[in-house]
Amino acid sequence: MPARIVLLVTSPRLPAGLLTAAAWDAVRRHPVLAGAESELTTAVRAAGAEVTVVDGRATQALLDAAAAHGVAVWLAGPAGDESLARELGLRLAREPGLAELELMYGSWDPPGARLLDAVAVMDRLASPGGDPWKRAQTHRSLAGFLLEECYEAYDAISAGDTDALREELGDVLLQVVLHARLAEELPEAQRWTVDDVAGGLVDKMVRRNPHVFADAEAGTLAEIEASWERIKRAEKARDSVLDGIALSQPALALAAKILERAGRVGLAVPPPLADSQVDPEARLGASLLASVAAAREAGLDPEAALRRAAFAYADAVRAAEKA
Repeated sequence: MPARIVLLVTSPRLPAGLLTAAAWDAVRRHPVLAGAESELTTAVRAAGAEVTVVDGRATQALLDAAAAHGVAVWLAGPAGDESLARELGLRLAREPGLAELELMYGSWDPPGARLLDAVAVMDRLASPGGDPWKRAQTHRSLAGFLLEECYEAYDAISAGDTDALREELGDVLLQVVLHARLAEELPEAQRWTVDDVAGGLVDKMVRRNPHVFADAEAGTLAEIEASWERIKRAEKARDSVLDGIALSQPALALAAKILERAGRVGLAVPPPLADSQVDPEARLGASLLASVAAAREAGLDPEAALRRAAFAYADAVRAAEKA
């Protein structure tokens, strides 16, 4: 049987000792080599295996160990040691009788693992010695950037550009991670972390979806939405159906949301009449509100309608400029 070299690759985002049974069998039965000391070499030694740190010619050391013992295991570093794998592959392609090369995954990234990288990178940027601009920010100074990034993601959705959407959602995520990192610097009584943000989200998703995480019947989409609203009302003690509306959203969308909330609970409150208002601005506002109400009655989205009209007008302006 030819000698065998096992390249053992692990996820740097998981605890060092969290390996598969096959990986533990390999490191306990065969000589283990590595390029540097690490948490993984410490964990393997703690489990009773011997690890030799190679200083220099790793390829030849692996070939020698495999020739002497039949099998040799290489503990790859956090980046996977691709250069060593390439060098070994080329050597064995030229001299196939020396050994066989096997790639073994001792652990791998779970879905969402790169979020840990985002948190780690942001921590470095916002810590002493990091990026002075990020360290100088506050929740208030970043508020406009958060809105801007959300609008750019909205633009990507409107354009049907999923590649752009992926990038823009990354910028939104940057804002979330930065806000969470800045919150770690708040006074102790106000302090929270990105784990508090994620934990609150997980608890909310589980709580508001009993048809998935509990024994509730799913029912129709309308029934699921009604259940969501009931659970939400029970969670938040509110005096009005309008409580919780984002008041900083654009006025047209705000008007539509207020009308939608009032209609949801069957409140028939007529909007003010434009002719009854005493000043031009109030008359204009009442007229716009009446238009929003009429759009809702017709099943139209007033925000989308005005955006469409604005884009069409912009096209006409550009055409006139060229003419």
